[in-house]
Amino acid sequence: MTTDITVKWQWSRLQNLTARELHDILAARQSVFILEQRCAYQDADDLDHAAWHLTGRDEDAQLVAYLRVIPPGSRYAEPSIGRLLTVKAMRGRRLASIALKQAIEKCDKAYPGHAIRVAAQTYLEAFYCQFGFRPIGAPYDEDGIAHINMMRPAGVDVD
Repeated sequence: MTTDITVKWQWSRLQNLTARELHDILAARQSVFILEQRCAYQDADDLDHAAWHLTGRDEDAQLVAYLRVIPPGSRYAEPSIGRLLTVKAMRGRRLASIALKQAIEKCDKAYPGHAIRVAAQTYLEAFYCQFGFRPIGAPYDEDGIAHINMMRPAGVDVD
């Protein structure tokens, strides 16, 4: 399936989000990462304060996709991309790919010369490899879900 909806993408800092926008983000993250994956963990964390937040909203202004970019030195030495999600009803429309491309471009522009890191769930390794990320280290357990650290070297073009 391809994108058959119009999505408006917007980058924001936490302090620039409205209460409604923040609520939508946190509700979507809880729905995907806590309820769907049956994983209890602290989702809202201090990294949200430093992060750039990318939201994708449909024609009705409903949140359909989200991710955050964390600056270098906040979690890792390099910038990182995390909390990438597409709401359940919108999966299969390549929204995660569109969002990830935008995040890579954001990192390349805001943090030139830096590699980009993701802590990917292992079942998504092939997805991230399509965007130039490569596994580093061995898989590990994070909150009961298998993850692997992946790095995208600086200077790799986004297709």
